[in-house]
Amino acid sequence: MRRNPRELLQLNRVSNRRAVLLGGLQLAFAGGLALRMRYLQVEQADQFRLLAEENRVNIRLIPPARGEIFDRNGNVLAQNVQSYRIVIVREDAGDVEAVLDRLTRLIPLDAEDLERARTEMRRSPPFLPVTLADRIGWDDISKVAVNAPALPGITPEVGLTRVYPRGPDFAHVVGYVGPVSDYDLSKIEDPEPVLRIPRFQIGKVGLEAKREGMLRGKAGAKRVEVNATGRVMRELDRREGQPGADLQLSVDAELQGYVQARLGNESASAVVIDCETGDLRAISSSPSFDPNLFVRGISVADYRALTDDLHRPLASKSVQGVYPPGSTFKMITAMAALEEGLIGPEETVWCPGYLEVSGRRFHCWRRGGHGHVNLADSLKHSCDVYYYDLALKVGIDKISAMAQRFGLGVRHDVPMSAVAAGLTPNRAWKKRVHGTEWLIGDTANAAIGQGFMLASPMQLAVMVARIATGRAITPRLVKSIDGIEQPSGAGEPLGVNENNLRTLRKAMFEVSNDRRGTAYRSRIIEDAFRMAGKTGTSQVRNITAAERAAGVTRNADLPWNRRDHALFVCFAPFDKPKYAVSVVVEHGGGGSTVAAPVARDVMLQALYGGTPPLTAYPSKDRNRIKAQQERLHRERLRAEQEQSGRA
Repeated sequence: MRRNPRELLQLNRVSNRRAVLLGGLQLAFAGGLALRMRYLQVEQADQFRLLAEENRVNIRLIPPARGEIFDRNGNVLAQNVQSYRIVIVREDAGDVEAVLDRLTRLIPLDAEDLERARTEMRRSPPFLPVTLADRIGWDDISKVAVNAPALPGITPEVGLTRVYPRGPDFAHVVGYVGPVSDYDLSKIEDPEPVLRIPRFQIGKVGLEAKREGMLRGKAGAKRVEVNATGRVMRELDRREGQPGADLQLSVDAELQGYVQARLGNESASAVVIDCETGDLRAISSSPSFDPNLFVRGISVADYRALTDDLHRPLASKSVQGVYPPGSTFKMITAMAALEEGLIGPEETVWCPGYLEVSGRRFHCWRRGGHGHVNLADSLKHSCDVYYYDLALKVGIDKISAMAQRFGLGVRHDVPMSAVAAGLTPNRAWKKRVHGTEWLIGDTANAAIGQGFMLASPMQLAVMVARIATGRAITPRLVKSIDGIEQPSGAGEPLGVNENNLRTLRKAMFEVSNDRRGTAYRSRIIEDAFRMAGKTGTSQVRNITAAERAAGVTRNADLPWNRRDHALFVCFAPFDKPKYAVSVVVEHGGGGSTVAAPVARDVMLQALYGGTPPLTAYPSKDRNRIKAQQERLHRERLRAEQEQSGRA
């Protein structure tokens, strides 16, 4: 069939348009491809040249600057300082042992540091730098730099290292940092990549460990060009990380230093807490250690010296140590009885020197007894029989509940290592733990802070602060984070009868200020700062009937680890409590002769904000106190100079 010429013309026009359109699309595609090729080959030539010849771009982490730690007055407790270090890159060194041999001939290097570096090199990729020595002097760094051609793979660097300017004063509070170990990584479910950087440091104990997350900060990153073997060719760009948060503590560094010096070589601890805010003004454990030794890895000899010491310098006794509170617990037994209405302040109990309970004699510390004693007399003379009698009336469950109300048997939320909960036992506890029934003799022992009863020095300070204020004071160690004030520990009212608290406070006042009080020799003379307190002596051994009949062996005649613990708790000023203090001297003997003088001196130092005048002390003690103040001042200056030299 023949087509109409007009139809053929129309078909030709359509075909031409399609051809033009298709040609245009092909031309556009070819043009776009040409432009893209020009962009890649000309404008991006340098960028792709980096990726050529088997080069690639890697992302490397930049360790963040660790947050610093300060005391309440802005004194530095933990800081980062620039230090020179020497690192080695295994792949660049070639014969590592030969290079190390040449380096050790040039500058002195610790054998333990070298062995540790060898271990890290075996574990790490060959292109990662491994630290051989840290905090190297400028002269040694110069020698390395001058001899660089003979030391392939060796590079001197400037980095940050952690320093603790106050040394042993804050070792148990701040703690220390150290290199990340395999054990550290095993405890973390999903470790951050920055933790795998060789020799990266994290908090090991104390506040450094408990607040690791906020102190560490966030790592930065940099893009570097590396070749096929992993060698860094050059840095392309960098994104700085976020530094860790700065922490300000509630502790006063000067007071803390004094307390450490006053405790001396005793195996002891002391806590000072602010009755208005709950701030821990001092929290000391003696003997202490230098945390700077741990930053780069402590030597075997130094570590063995610490672990072999019978006085346990590594233990944070102020929060970790738990002790029978002894007679310092008597206020709790009395408070439980007062709140139950079972006794009145003037009711008396006859003390012949013992109380017969279920066929067993529970003895008073005074062999001949105290005669008729009321509540005030019982605390002033620390009569045991009075409290045996009270406990049998009240019962252990109510005594235990009252103890917890005043902060005992509670693990307080303080960011330090191994904070102990202590123990305020009751019937259910003994059945659950020991599988036996509670005995009436257990109650008698608990009444005077013996038996199963255990408390830490910090808990005892909290107990006294609550007695002094009638509020649920809670200890606060971190005062602010990056300048943001943290919640106060002032607490709400305890909800106990204020008249009963006044009765206890007055009795504690007589302990320190009545001539027949057990702490009278350690009183404060200054009227504005009069102190209320309570002595305590807790046994660590059983006294047999035969020994009691023959005469109890004096503490001085016993081996050190079998002597009684000495305790003292107090608050001052009596009319308007500012501070509460607790002191525990392990195996120190009597609380009145050993712990009370320390607590009095610490309290005066806190109240005066420095060395108190001699007029605050009893006149017969002033010459001795003056000599003591001068000696402590010399010792603190010498310790500061030694620490400054080590830093």
